Amino acid sequence: MKKAIFPGSFDPITLGHIDIIKRGIHLFDEIVVAIGINADKKYLFSLEKRKKFIQDAFSSEDKITVETYTGLTVDYCKSIKANFILRGLRNPADFEFEKAIAQANGKLSNIETVFLLTSPETSFISSSIVRDILKNGGDASILVPKSVSESLNKK
Repeated sequence: MKKAIFPGSFDPITLGHIDIIKRGIHLFDEIVVAIGINADKKYLFSLEKRKKFIQDAFSSEDKITVETYTGLTVDYCKSIKANFILRGLRNPADFEFEKAIAQANGKLSNIETVFLLTSPETSFISSSIVRDILKNGGDASILVPKSVSESLNKK
């Protein structure tokens, strides 16, 4: 069985993330969207909300589960018997950053990192951009899945 994790903070999940996960479904038998917990980081959305956003976005997809983890991503992969890490690449800067992490992970384990290029229509989207728009009172609904935009409209 080909099991992958798609790690991130997902604060919040964006249409770029959704694109990579949906395309990854065709490559893997199971994808665990793994929300990393970093106690030193200040998040815009609570862990519970971030998890619910993802679960709601993929409620009809049985190949996707959502979990949380702390510590090294490769250790988490080993603990759930995942042999792949799925990552999206938007631009050359992402590639350089992700390549270094993938190479380090490769030295620490035999877990392979699989990169997918983001679709052109989502390549400019990042959680940082979405958070900046939201913090400044803007409408980010066209950059996030319905599960997030509906929550934003309730505020």
